[in-house]
Amino acid sequence: MQSSILAVWFSWLHIRGMKILLCNDDGIHAPGIAVLHNALKGKGDLHIVAPDTERSAAGHAITIFDPIRTFPIEKEGQHFGLAVDGTPADCVKLA
Repeated sequence: MQSSILAVWFSWLHIRGMKILLCNDDGIHAPGIAVLHNALKGKGDLHIVAPDTERSAAGHAITIFDPIRTFPIEKEGQHFGLAVDGTPADCVKLA
């Protein structure tokens, strides 16, 4: 059932020029974001900006006093996304 729901949801993603941002609170190295990346590859202008480590329960928090750093991440020799030394909300703001 869940895979058929995803198939319907992904079916409208063929619109050219669509910008897609993937962000999570589990971190850029979490398996789920890689699965979504593979499913959405080629469906639009896909970008991944996610925390460098797991940041559960901090989704709406923002970093105020500390500097926020970004690090490019590669997987299988190709650019995968940006890891951010901050919260998920910081990631979305930077994207």
